[in-house]
Amino acid sequence: MKVTLIQPLMNMRPMDTELKTRMSPSLGLLTVAQSIRNGNDITILNENVDDRIDFNEPTDIVGITVTVDTLPRAAEIAVEYRSRGIPVVAGGIQITCCPESARGLFDVLCIGFAEGTWPYIMDDLKSGSIKSEYSCIRLAPEQSLSPAYDLIDSSKYLFVNVVSTSRGCPFKCDFCYNSSANIRHSFFNRPIDDVLADIRALGRKHIMFIDDNFIGNPGWTREFLKRLKPMGIKWNAAVSANVVEISGMLDLMKESGCQGLFIGFESINPKSIADANKGQNVIWRYEYLISEIHRRGIMINASFVFGLDDDDPTTFRRTAEWIMKQKIETITSHILTPYPGTAQYRRMEEKGLITDYDQRLYTTSNVVFSPSRMTTEELKKGYLWIYDELYSWRGIIRRMPKHQKAGYLLFNLLYRKYGRVTSSICRLVGFNRIGRICENLSFSRLCKRIFVSEWESDNKRLDTDVALE
Repeated sequence: MKVTLIQPLMNMRPMDTELKTRMSPSLGLLTVAQSIRNGNDITILNENVDDRIDFNEPTDIVGITVTVDTLPRAAEIAVEYRSRGIPVVAGGIQITCCPESARGLFDVLCIGFAEGTWPYIMDDLKSGSIKSEYSCIRLAPEQSLSPAYDLIDSSKYLFVNVVSTSRGCPFKCDFCYNSSANIRHSFFNRPIDDVLADIRALGRKHIMFIDDNFIGNPGWTREFLKRLKPMGIKWNAAVSANVVEISGMLDLMKESGCQGLFIGFESINPKSIADANKGQNVIWRYEYLISEIHRRGIMINASFVFGLDDDDPTTFRRTAEWIMKQKIETITSHILTPYPGTAQYRRMEEKGLITDYDQRLYTTSNVVFSPSRMTTEELKKGYLWIYDELYSWRGIIRRMPKHQKAGYLLFNLLYRKYGRVTSSICRLVGFNRIGRICENLSFSRLCKRIFVSEWESDNKRLDTDVALE
């Protein structure tokens, strides 16, 4: 049968450029494709990379992956196909976390994992008995599938070297999708052999692990990194702030090729952290966490959320000064956004705090609720100000790290400060070609020599300090 899988056009934030939409393909759609590829003809379309949807192109069924801000566009696409008598399936994080937000807009809702839903959807389609909902919110690790990497048109993306080692997260922060009822107990790690096979299939020197939490199961991560080390790759991942508490983990990460870690710091205000149910973040240990990561030559991408209950107009300047003092290499900021289905959404809705239900605005760059200790305008202005401040020439120079200066400048200048110029160059030269150039720079002998020598120097200095104590 002919299957068309679609990623709808996302809504950009003020600081985003085409580099964001071209960063990497959707592993969700590629996993759907893998789960049903036997005997089916599959086409994947991504509106974010200029793929045009021809609604008159013959197809037997359409699948759309949905996030909260793309739900309205997904519904528009569904109207066109349904008017032609073609059944439309909606899945993805928004459908799984809040299926009630999409009922009536699509023929079928796919709740949970593709591996436990899509094969049954296709069987029922063939027999003429397709249902309105299919659900699989728990999956055995050995049932998880590798994405259909061979279906990617690599020329459309900066990077295709994305790998998932797990599903879900053991923590349930109130503002995160992982606090929703359908995801709360879904965390698991994939079999190590399967993940290593994905890395070999990609054949790249650099891998981006895109898990919610790469250290969700420390024992699994330790074993995986030991087996990853001989492969000689460089890698980045997202981890929780308790990584520094796990004995030997940062050393093992450095030895196996870690270049950067994404960490959700969220706030430097203890009360705001407590209100968000983010107990794994211990603010008085933040500076120790940062120093231990930097001591190993690993860069940090720090995420912050503004608009938490105890935030006020002074929060932005205090946070910016702290970030510059800590020389954090890259920063991702968000306005608190109550995703439907999360604990945060339920609490705000009960208190009548949600002021705008237009889900196209739920991009973490708009204020859709009533903040506790500042006005809507102050929150939006502060959010935009902190980006301008941190990625100004002054901010970039003040945050200049001791390690990986080339990688630091590549991101801060080419991706953030001059992202629109870089996007234009990518249009001319090719996104994947630019991505490979950046990847190769991280493997240059000069960068490697600096990285290794500074790591060894820091360790000798630390050993001396310990001996003196």
